[in-house]
Formats: sequence, C-alpha cells, structure tokens
Amino acid sequence: MPFDFKKEYKEFYIPKTKPSIIDVPAMNFVSVRGKGDPNSEDGEYRKALDILYGVSYTIKMSKKGDRRIEGYFDYVVPPLEGLWQQEDIDGIDYTRKDKFEWVSMIRLPDFVTESDFDWAVREASAKKKSDFSKAEFFTYTEGLCVQCMHIGSYDDEPETVEAMHRFISENGYSVDITEKRIHHEIYLSDPRKTDPGQLKTVIRLPVKK
Repeated sequence: MPFDFKKEYKEFYIPKTKPSIIDVPAMNFVSVRGKGDPNSEDGEYRKALDILYGVSYTIKMSKKGDRRIEGYFDYVVPPLEGLWQQEDIDGIDYTRKDKFEWVSMIRLPDFVTESDFDWAVREASAKKKSDFSKAEFFTYTEGLCVQCMHIGSYDDEPETVEAMHRFISENGYSVDITEKRIHHEIYLSDPRKTDPGQLKTVIRLPVKK
C-alpha cells in the first residue's frame, strides 16, 4: 500500500472540530507564491495549482522512468495547503480576497532532495511544455500552533477562527503571526466534487505563550 501522510500523521491532518495545541516540525514542500483572489478563473492561484500538481506527480511517478531517487517509496500525494496573509490587514478579511498574498504548497516526502526537486521541475516543464520555474523547494518550520478542523464553506471559516482565538486567549497563549509564521490551511476535500457545507479544511494559527 502506498504511504499516506494523512493516515500516518493524523495529528497533523485529521484534528478534531475543537481547537487544540500542536507543535509542528519542519517539513519540505513544493510551493508557488502569488497574489490575488484564489477564485479568479484565470488568476495566479489556478495557474499555481497546475505547477504544484505537475511537479508533485512527476516526483511520485519517477519510479516508472529513468530517474532513481535514493530512498524512494511509493506514496499518496499529500493534500494541497496554503499560507495566507493580507498586507495592512490584521488577521484575514474574507471579504477582500483580492488582497490575498499566498504561498500555495504540497508536502514533499523527506527523501526528495533539492537536486531531485530541480530535476522534477525541468522534467515537468518539458513534458507539459509549460514554464514551471515558479516552483520553489520550501522548508517551513511552523512550530507551536493552535489547529482545528473546519467543516463547511471557506467563506464560513471566520466562525472557526473566532473559536480558535477564544481558545488561544483562554489558555494563556497569543497569536504569533510573523513574516515566517502565517495563517495556514490544509484542504482535505476537492471543492469540485464536495458540497460546500461538507468541505473539510484544517486551519492553523501560530501561537506563543
């Protein structure tokens, strides 16, 4: 059976619908940075997804080609994730999606080196006849966070975020948003196939004591 990060690391991907504290170790990702409304049909975000999945599946399917990645094991491509912030806005204003600055990303297995990653970008670019140079090998050290499973529309996330803020305050923590630690979401559902009311999204907020 292919290794499934969601099943093997449930503490990171399947939290409860009530906020909880978690310490998240450093992880490697294929990432693309951009700005603007993620819902724009021809916007940067949609193009970023093509790059992320193109590189991710090139690495996963390397077993069928000439590239031999040391330590490779078969795995399920992890879910899409995103870091979200808005310049000059405290927190997230969901009514101003045009102001989003984001890092869209998919986790990489630990066996993927930067050399393997660079090969995958070149390989995906050649096979897809497209420019994948915006893809970055990104190591994110998240550290201490409060996380919660949000079930429902993305536009209803503020209710879950408010509950997280109450939990943070009641338990002696404070939100610790910095340039390197940002509002984080993990998308466990495919919005093309899932009713908006049933979407599952992990939300994380960096905190400190």
